[in-house]
Amino acid sequence: MSRLQRTLLLGLCVLPLLGAGEDLPGDARRRVQADAQEYVSLSQQIWELAEPAMKEFRSARLLADDLRRHGFQVEMGVAGMPTAFVARAGRGRPVVGLLAEYDGLPGMSQKTQAVRAALVEGGVGHGCGHNLLGVAAVAAARSAAATLREHGLPGTVILYGTPAEETGVGKVFMARSGLFDEPDVVLNWHPADTTIASYGTTLAVNSVRFRFRGVSAHAAAAPSKGRSALDAVEITNVAVNFLREHVEEDVRIHYVITDGGQVPNVVPESAEVWYFIRAPRRAQVEVLYERVLRCARAGALATGTELEVILESAFYEVNPNEALARILDRHLRAAGPPHFDSGDRQLALDLRRTLGLMEGRPLADTILPPAGGWAFKASTDVGDVSWITPTTLLKVATWPAGCPPHTWQAVASGGGHLGESGMMLAAEAMAGAAVELLIEPGSLRQVREEFERRTLGFTFVSGMPAEIGPPSVNPPQGYPSGTLEAR
Repeated sequence: MSRLQRTLLLGLCVLPLLGAGEDLPGDARRRVQADAQEYVSLSQQIWELAEPAMKEFRSARLLADDLRRHGFQVEMGVAGMPTAFVARAGRGRPVVGLLAEYDGLPGMSQKTQAVRAALVEGGVGHGCGHNLLGVAAVAAARSAAATLREHGLPGTVILYGTPAEETGVGKVFMARSGLFDEPDVVLNWHPADTTIASYGTTLAVNSVRFRFRGVSAHAAAAPSKGRSALDAVEITNVAVNFLREHVEEDVRIHYVITDGGQVPNVVPESAEVWYFIRAPRRAQVEVLYERVLRCARAGALATGTELEVILESAFYEVNPNEALARILDRHLRAAGPPHFDSGDRQLALDLRRTLGLMEGRPLADTILPPAGGWAFKASTDVGDVSWITPTTLLKVATWPAGCPPHTWQAVASGGGHLGESGMMLAAEAMAGAAVELLIEPGSLRQVREEFERRTLGFTFVSGMPAEIGPPSVNPPQGYPSGTLEAR
């Protein structure tokens, strides 16, 4: 008997336990509403903390402690990452997972206003709304688990605390460790400028650093004695830029020079360039990666320098699921569109002006119908999860219409009522969908059957070689690890 068959058989046993006319998904949505102030406070704390990837120590602990207070057992420090955790409540199958993120972006610190002003000069800010993302997932997990508990129903809710999404690290190593093998389905969402339960996809990506080591010398008095690591970086970049003519149109290759030397009169002994290599399919990225590697090797060969290749992350495009998107859409509509107020609309108008957006509605306050068949030109480590168990891309408006993520305008939106309105809608939709999937075998069957069709003949293999681990980070003294029981 397959896992799907076992899960659905257990689900059929649940139905006689339910009273006629009971709306348990609606009950879960109402639980989210009842605790709204708790979630707003939690989101604001994480927005103010604004910790970078792999160092989200206080943010991760805030979420984990909150879950423990509400009956979840938490395992901290999973997959070799101090700020990664798994929280679970309930018993038996079905198993529904939810994904939480909580890392910010360097240099994105911003106050909740329509004028560029850092909250902390040069500091981190939530330019992708991960303070909202993580708290909405926690709210949905808490509400779904409480609904099962109150009605004495079987089923398990798992909240995955996934660090370093912005660098594509957390879920990659959690997936490779087998942590997503257990759930029958996983729910996730992302802040956006529109509200839609989509079944589109994303771009697969490799994140790699090329570090060159040369020989220093006086750049004027003895340049012949030097071997410039910076020249190697520049030759690599020139070669890659010529390569662009000979790749597919939907490929994206971009880089930053993270080390280019210190002063002009010293031949740089060390230099580094950091690349993202993206394409619609994982197989394309693997071919492109080898071509870019050749460019880096050519840079080292031409300059007489040594090359170190540091592969930091490698993950898949999202494998969409239309059946799951339509379930989420039903619960989006049951909860209603985001509840923006006049202050939100004024802030959105002012923020749009800073982006040169003068026409159209300031906020997307309607729910778009489910849609798919397209690729969002960005990447997320949710991609790896989606090839192990079904998930999809839920987006909810938390910043002005037309506003891109990774901007100070998105940070400003996410620190107040505008972003929190979208957060609460996402939480309600996921809570309702989670309970439906836990108690309605037919709904889960549709999702699993589509997933099995889309992955027929596919075996998940992580893009990260087994010998490469996550970045090494030392947690603060006394930081919790291991299993922490519910309080």
